[in-house]
Order: sequence, then C-alpha cells, then structure tokens
Amino acid sequence: MTLDMSYEAVMGRKNEIMKKAIGIDYTGFESGGISFDYERMMKEAGYSLEEIQDIQGETGVGNTPLLEMKNITALARKYAPKGKGARIFVKDEAANPSGSFKARRAATAVYHAKKHGYKGVIAATSGNYGAAVASQAAMHGLECIIIQECYDSRMIGQPEILEKQRACEAYGAEVVQLTVGPELFYTFLCLLEETGYFNASLYTPFGIAGVETLGYEIAQQFRDRIGSDPDAVVVTNAGGGNLTGTARGLIKAKSEGTRIIGASVDLSGLHMASDHDFNRKSFTTGHTGFGIPFATWPDRADVPRNAARPLRYMDRYLLVKQGEVFYMTEALAVLEGLERGPAGNTSLTAAFVLAQEMDMDQTIVVQETEYTGAGKHPMPQISFAKQNGVEVLFGDPDSEVPGKNIVFPDDPGSIKLREFDLEKARRSYIRNSVVKCGVTGEVSAEDVSFLAVETKTDEGFVRSVLTDL
Repeated sequence: MTLDMSYEAVMGRKNEIMKKAIGIDYTGFESGGISFDYERMMKEAGYSLEEIQDIQGETGVGNTPLLEMKNITALARKYAPKGKGARIFVKDEAANPSGSFKARRAATAVYHAKKHGYKGVIAATSGNYGAAVASQAAMHGLECIIIQECYDSRMIGQPEILEKQRACEAYGAEVVQLTVGPELFYTFLCLLEETGYFNASLYTPFGIAGVETLGYEIAQQFRDRIGSDPDAVVVTNAGGGNLTGTARGLIKAKSEGTRIIGASVDLSGLHMASDHDFNRKSFTTGHTGFGIPFATWPDRADVPRNAARPLRYMDRYLLVKQGEVFYMTEALAVLEGLERGPAGNTSLTAAFVLAQEMDMDQTIVVQETEYTGAGKHPMPQISFAKQNGVEVLFGDPDSEVPGKNIVFPDDPGSIKLREFDLEKARRSYIRNSVVKCGVTGEVSAEDVSFLAVETKTDEGFVRSVLTDL
C-alpha cells in the first residue's frame, strides 16, 4: 500500500514514526496532565555512567584535557577589584574525534543504534552534532544522513554552516541541504519512515546521558589537580543538552556545591526561522534564539519528551555580545595559543567577566571548546556579515544591535555580563506547560510538584505563578 506523504498525513503519523525510530515508548513515562517521570526515563532508556564511559572510550571520546588559562586569568585580574580574579580553566573538548563535546552525545546514540540493529542514523542539525554523528557512524560502519538548514531563499549560506556541511560529508554522511523554513521536520520524518534508520536526535536520553561524562570528568580532574571541586562551571547554552548533561554529571560526582551558569550570545530581535534574519547572525548556535525558547519550553524538540531540561539545573543565565565573543576568540589564540571555534568561546567570554566578580582563590571551568575550520574562523564570519549589510565597529558592546552591527570592545574592560532574569524564564515555562498540555482546570498536586523540580524552585513559587495566570 502506498503511504500518503502529504504534510498532514506525515504529521499525523509523527508519534508512530518516532516510536520506531528511537525505540522508546514515551507514553510509558507519562502520568497525565503536565508531569512525566523524567528520572525513570533517563534511567530506563539510557545507560549507566560507567557503561557510557566504556562506550565513549571505545571510539576515543572523552578524557579531554583540563587546561588552566593563566594569561587570560592575568588579564581578567587587571580589570578586577583588589582581591578578585578567579582562576579560569578550560575543558578542551576540541580534542574529541569530531572536535566538540557533541561527540559524547553521538557516541552513545550511534552505539545504541548499532546495538539494536538499525542500518543507519539520521540527525537534523546544522551544528557540530552533525559532524559528531557522521564521525561515529563512520567508526561503527553505519549509514548516516544529516539534515541541515543551509541556505536562505537566495541559496546563500553562512560560512560556519557550510563548514559543518563539509565536515559531515568528509566523514561520509549524506547531507540533505534545505533552505530555512518549516519543511525541516517534515523532511526529517519522511526520511526516518523511508529508511527505517535510527533517530539520533540531540534530545534523547542516550544523547543527554552521553554528556554526563563531561561533568563527571570535570569534578574528577579538578579534585586530582586542585584538591577541590570548581566553584563555578560556565556552559554555553543553546538547546539545553550541554548544560543538562554537564550538571547531571557533576551531581553524579557529588559536586553539589558547584554553581551551574549558562551563557548565550544575545541575538534578541532576530527570528531564527526568518528568511530575512537567517544570514544576519554571526553565531549559528549558543545563542538566545535557541537558549531561551528551549529553556522555557523544552518539549518543542524533535522527540515527544526532551531529555534536555536546563531550568532544572541552572543557577544563573548570562548574556554576552557577538563582538565580545569574537574578541575573546582572538584573545584565546593570542594569549593562550589555542585557536578554537567562536561559538564554544561564548562561555569563555562570560567566564572572563565572571572571574572579576569572584575571589582570586576561587575557580571557574569553561566546560567546552570546539574545533575551528575554514568557515568557523572569525574573519570569514565577519566578512560575510559585512556582505549582508551588518556594520562591524569598535566601541561599547552595549551598542550592538543583532542583525545591524557587530561591536568589538575597544578595551577588554568594556566586556560585560547581562543577566537574563531566570525567574521570568521559570514563569514562562510554567505558563507554557499549562497552555501546551491543554490544562484547563485546576493543576494537580502531582503536576505542581513536577513543575517545582523542573524550575528549581518550590511548590509555593509554582502555585503563585499559577494564581497569576
């Protein structure tokens, strides 16, 4: 029988397609209303930390170096009040086989796909995850398809995305190149159904559990080297998986005193699905266009229940500007001899200023770097921005307007942090939960308890928000 491949028919089969492509019956974790058993989903669908360490070790993933940024720390101390200027360390995740922490996610997902007899894997991503899945699929001898939003309607693509496309193809993946728009998810579902391949989504329990080893390693390496846990770990935040997995790993290492701080590039005012705005941003990940929507409604992902739930773990959320991140990317190369991709330096930029608030005997870990390549260097990104009418200036970073200009700081002392109001995010999440789950009457006690955990608050806070709805 020929399947109806109309948009409406494919979307109507969405849950059935996903169940076959992931092998998880998410309804088994649902309890009605808003809540679901998140920890049981992570436990039953994922792997233990020890199993994941073995899986990743088989393909050379993990155990990346922890490097102290002595020169950047010294620079931060020049601008810090007396007695301030925490030591900054970097977890050099570019040392993973595909050049980013995404190899941790991909290693577990692709291992699981092969274990359960899938012939290939599919992932929808324009980020480093595509290269990570392609790399792991090559190691395991599986077919791989990566679906990317590469171009605007003029078929013009950003250098950074085209670089990632090149990397995927280098690892032997087939790359399905799309223009920005709503057809991505439809195409994704059609290919999953047509091929019977595994959905190596960023947001499955396999993927998020894979990042737990990163947080666990940070705690272990710090204890071996410094004799204590880090005071703060700064995580570049986009879809929330990096932060969620790292925080869960630190918790498993019993590093409960470490503060988890998210950092994103401020792209406020740009619409991620807009053809006009698609090429007017110089960062394709690690920005607020993903960070805030996914924090305030994680289940917008390509799986029924997203295993990445950053509000459960985040203590503070900081925003930085594009020009500031480019500046710190250059500083990392010039001062520390490390040339790394700009998006991964979002958290380094935040750490540079955060260190100036903290005491000199305290410590910060920037928990990732990413590889750099032809399209990911600052220069092609800046040249592309100019071609698209974006001004590149030196001055006050606060004068930067996403899509209109990129403002390099005229002095390291002018790099700043901007607080994103976490209470506002928590309120948005609770409101979205009620609306998206179609709750029209009183929210149950079970759901109130669930929302308190989800927002890292208490039941009194949740009830106060519900009263205001």
